[in-house]
Amino acid sequence: MLDFRIHTFLCVCRHMNYTRAAAELHITQPAVSQHIRYLEREYGTKLFSYKGKHLQLTQAGHILWNAVTAISHDDAILKEHLRDLQHNRSLTFGATPTAGVGILDKLADLLKHNDDMNLRMEIADAEKLLQSLDDGAIDFAIVESSFDQGRYESLLFSNEPIVAVCGTGYEAPEEMTLSELMRYRIIVRERHAGARRILEHKLAEQGYTLDHFPARYEVGSLSAVKGLACRDCGIAFLYETSVQKELADGTLRRIVVKDFSVMHAFSFLWRKGSMYRALFTQIYDQLKD
Repeated sequence: MLDFRIHTFLCVCRHMNYTRAAAELHITQPAVSQHIRYLEREYGTKLFSYKGKHLQLTQAGHILWNAVTAISHDDAILKEHLRDLQHNRSLTFGATPTAGVGILDKLADLLKHNDDMNLRMEIADAEKLLQSLDDGAIDFAIVESSFDQGRYESLLFSNEPIVAVCGTGYEAPEEMTLSELMRYRIIVRERHAGARRILEHKLAEQGYTLDHFPARYEVGSLSAVKGLACRDCGIAFLYETSVQKELADGTLRRIVVKDFSVMHAFSFLWRKGSMYRALFTQIYDQLKD
């Protein structure tokens, strides 16, 4: 069990504001300050400093935050596992939308062989999933975006191609160059979506941006992108795993962009320093195989 003053420290880190931390913890602001001073005396160093009017962590504060976040997360897992001794086992994790679709078959197999297991799966963008990891809301995550390798331990889950697709009635050739592609409408996810950021990065390497397309449809979900593409509204770049069904049943067709290919890694990650590393790698092996 973590010391209550560590919980105060983590709350201040979330808000970077003593007053808001006090409100969340239902204690006074002087009590928050007292808890932080106690920890600074205990560890012999300043944990926070002010830059102008803005509170920020010191280098020592960052080190302590990383350490106690991993401990806090392990404590939450331990409590859940102890509860599971009385009930069923639980699996709590997160995945980006594309990763979530890609692992459904493997996840189903895992659950069929563990029919006493409870499951909670959070589908969200990578930024939100990393925050959920830090908060202890999930145990591990599968993401395709970059992350702070000093904060998380990771294993390569898969390398996935991103392919260009459109509806069968959309008037575009089956093969074209990247410059020829710029004549057609493009359908993309919202700005923070991982697949979009990867596409923009790869386009930039070739001297292009999304603004080079004559029109752009921007929607907020993977299903909406696929839905518009199936309805002949333009060309979309999507992970091949997420459109296998549509390619197989003929509602989407693949376009070969001869001088442009996109491949990106999916990572399986958890908080660095966790004592549950062996458990996470075991789950990784089960989902991957």
